[in-house]
Amino acid sequence: MANDPTTPTFAPDGTVHVPGFDLPPSSLLSAEAAAAQRARAAMPVFDTGGAQTDIVTRRAQINGYMAPQIEALKAKFPVDIVATEIGGVEVLDVTPAGGGHDPDRVLINAHGGAFIIGWPGVALIEAIPIPVMAGLRVVTVNYRMAPEHRHPAGVEDIAKVYEALLDSYAPGRIGFFGGSAGGVLAAQLAAWLPAHGLPQMGAVGIFGAGGVPFHAGEAMTVAGYIDGSFPPPPPNGSPPLDMTRGYFAGTSDDDPSAWPGYHLDVMAKFPPTLIITGTRAMDLSSAIYTNSQLLKAGVSSTLIVGEGMGHCYHYRVDMPEARDACVQIVAHFRRHLV
Repeated sequence: MANDPTTPTFAPDGTVHVPGFDLPPSSLLSAEAAAAQRARAAMPVFDTGGAQTDIVTRRAQINGYMAPQIEALKAKFPVDIVATEIGGVEVLDVTPAGGGHDPDRVLINAHGGAFIIGWPGVALIEAIPIPVMAGLRVVTVNYRMAPEHRHPAGVEDIAKVYEALLDSYAPGRIGFFGGSAGGVLAAQLAAWLPAHGLPQMGAVGIFGAGGVPFHAGEAMTVAGYIDGSFPPPPPNGSPPLDMTRGYFAGTSDDDPSAWPGYHLDVMAKFPPTLIITGTRAMDLSSAIYTNSQLLKAGVSSTLIVGEGMGHCYHYRVDMPEARDACVQIVAHFRRHLV
């Protein structure tokens, strides 16, 4: 069996040499999710070409790709969208069409996009369904990104919006959620507020991310081969590709403002947390680790892992799995924004 090419072999340093294999869709998927996996071949791969693609062009490409999905969401979830500023930061203020939302509670959102893209395309994908499902106002933030800016620019901008909203809302009735880069910012904001003398928010949602870097753990390697949305880390111990175009340049993994998941004393000050990931997601390891650290720190934390799901699958509300995740997002904030 040692030389059987169909079985894994184990190196002394713990590395597993995995044979080539076919991974069929999970038998537990909904019909819609199975169809989405069959259509995977036609989906674009995230551009990790660094400076090879002009950032303005790349941002326009993503917004163009998202445009049809946004129109479909608007038809299904009618909302009013107002472009404005809060705390001196550009935001889109999203409420259910015609009003009727809870006047005492609000959610802040930070969009995904590897800290380089996503405004306003990904922001609207994230911010449109929840106001209608939850009956809440959602403020999605145009935070500063790379390559023009570096950490902590994004969390600083979101903290400014949060601080301004404190004039109208009790801190325990303000929640925050984000996917991918926005999920990282959700963890960062939960660490930032008490560290800067601001009252902690009522609840946080960390989706498609965790409080440690994406390349920490083994999921990014596995997902690079079975999902394909993002490449696996390069072999031979080379550093992973920097999809953020330098957003964290000069930031240590030990910096709690960037990666609070490594610091139990920081995690102990988090509000109730909901974490969402998938079995095929590059963020699976960081999500699992962050949930474990929160529980170890005595914080109420719930981890949802979507079977057969990839990165930020909750965006795809045409799938039952994503709708189920959104229902739990709504329940999380209704339960804790008291």
